[in-house]
Amino acid sequence: MAKVGDVIKAENANWRFSGEASNRFDQHVEKSVPFYAAGHELVLGLSDFFLQPNSVGYDLGCATGTLLHALAQRHTNKNVRLLGIDSEQDMVNIARTRCTELENVEIEHADLTECQLAPCDLIIAYYTLQFVSPRHRQDVFDRIYQRLHWGGALIMFEKVRAPDARFQDMMGTLYNDYKLSRGYSGDEIVAKTRSLKGVLEPFSHAGNIGLLQRAGFEDIETVFKYVCFEGFVAIK
Repeated sequence: MAKVGDVIKAENANWRFSGEASNRFDQHVEKSVPFYAAGHELVLGLSDFFLQPNSVGYDLGCATGTLLHALAQRHTNKNVRLLGIDSEQDMVNIARTRCTELENVEIEHADLTECQLAPCDLIIAYYTLQFVSPRHRQDVFDRIYQRLHWGGALIMFEKVRAPDARFQDMMGTLYNDYKLSRGYSGDEIVAKTRSLKGVLEPFSHAGNIGLLQRAGFEDIETVFKYVCFEGFVAIK
């Protein structure tokens, strides 16, 4: 086990969101992902266009429930039903505690490759689908498209790979510089990278667009871009 920052330890090619990673998740992700909280605000603003009275919305990979809780508070007068799904039980436990007073929020412990979605108007995947194995990813995108009502949307934020080796080297170096500026040591950065081997599998911008288009989406817009991070809105 090696330190990857914020009192979190992980093994080579074996990153997990359980245990200390769950307890320290909010602190760690806000520190290590640029504009993480600002991205939440963007998602909340975009949700106004899709969550109508009596709508159903999903947060796939809801983690500790921070975004889900904010979403419920924003739409408190619309009688919306909000469902969070996460594959890590420790995350689910924290999210349920955070949202315990919200009657319109349900949180399920499930794997995205197996869970069944209800018909809905909005699906949010905030740095989530990058953790779905590439061999299952297209199937997940297909099921997302199928369960959205016409005019509904997928809001997806992902870490992305650059289109070629030169740009990938530039983006990777800039991101490492960012993490160093946030107080992570070189050893912690390397340990985190090693722990994510085979766990985090980002696609390029074109790769993500391909997944969306093969699922059936035609109306797709980039709403956020910073170095190797990108946010998309895809409307059915």
